[in-house]
Formats: sequence, structure tokens, C-alpha cells
Amino acid sequence: MRTIALIAQKGGVGKSTLAINLAVAAVQAGETVIGIDTDQQGTLAAWAASRSATTPAIAHIGSREITNLGPLLASARDRYSIAIIDTAGTDSPVTHAAMSAADLCLVPLRPTRPDGIAVRPTVEALMIGKRRFGFVLSQCPSHNARAREMAAGLTSIGLLAEPMICTRADYQDGYAAGQGVTEYAPDGKAAAEIRQLWDWIARQTTHQPEVAAA
Repeated sequence: MRTIALIAQKGGVGKSTLAINLAVAAVQAGETVIGIDTDQQGTLAAWAASRSATTPAIAHIGSREITNLGPLLASARDRYSIAIIDTAGTDSPVTHAAMSAADLCLVPLRPTRPDGIAVRPTVEALMIGKRRFGFVLSQCPSHNARAREMAAGLTSIGLLAEPMICTRADYQDGYAAGQGVTEYAPDGKAAAEIRQLWDWIARQTTHQPEVAAA
């Protein structure tokens, strides 16, 4: 089982949105998927509760239940091919446990200076722990020069996931419908972005390339 964790010690950067949509895209790509919500807010779990489909499987353990993450992953190992962990936007023991358990950590951030500053503790923790990670630029305006500039800067630090994820109504509308964007609007631009991002993640976790050092 390959494990992917969405990590950022800041709220509002799109971790849950990415976790939801990547989990659905992975199911559509033929994977058996469990999403694990470790955030007390339970955004991923609330989405699953509003959903009619039975896949992906979703478990909610909360950010304070660190002792539950390891056993949950161990029990899932023989049942699922992919685990996607959604973490809280805080520095917590369960977030560090998710970092340690993941084959690849995704670090979402928006193309803003505050997000660029806020991401530093997360990156430092990942580097200290020698964890594989890639940045995901999220909530990007279309055709935005600042996003391209930030992409260039992030590439000098580590892997940058492809593509940038733009701000699109399909993400909010799909969530409200209990769906991923690849279900809600399969021919839309948001769906194309998520499929491309999943393909990038699948390549990274299958071939295990080296992450560039700072």
C-alpha cells in the first residue's frame, strides 16, 4: 500500500479539497483507496457522509488520536492499494506521524507571500525527517504571473507537482454534491487538473525518485 499525506501547518491551503479529489481520481484509475481524516474539523469525513458511493473508504481519527494512525494503516495494508491522509493545519503529533508513515508528502500552498512564509516550518520538519515531499500550488488564479514566479522558487527547493491547481467553482460544487470533480464535471478543467495531478503522484510513488535537496 502506498501512502500519501497532505501536510501543511496552515489552514485554508486546500489539503482537504485535494485529498477528496485525489481519492476519487485514484479510485477511477483502478486503485482501492482509503482516505484518513486526521483533522478535528472533519472536512473529509463530512464529505464522505454526504456521499452515496461507497468508495473511497473514509476513516476519521482526529488530530489528537495519534495512537490510532499506525494500527489503522497496518490494518488497511492488505485491503487497499492507496491511503491518502488529510491532516490538520497545525503542528501536532499526528501530523508528524502522518509524515513518517507517508511514501510521499504533498505540501499544498497558495501563490501568496503569507503562504510562502508559513510553509517553511513544514518543509524544515520534512527535511529533518528525511521525508519525500512535493509542493502543490493550489487555488491559483488562471494566468497569474505570481504563481509562475512561486513555482520557479519552489522548484529550487524540491519537487513541484504538476499541474498548478486553479481556483474553480467545480471544486466547491462537487463537494456540495458529495462528489469529486472527476465525477461532478468529468469534462471540466478542474477534473483535467486532478487527473493530471494523480498521474504525477502515481509516477512519483511507483518509481520512488530522489527528492532534490535544499
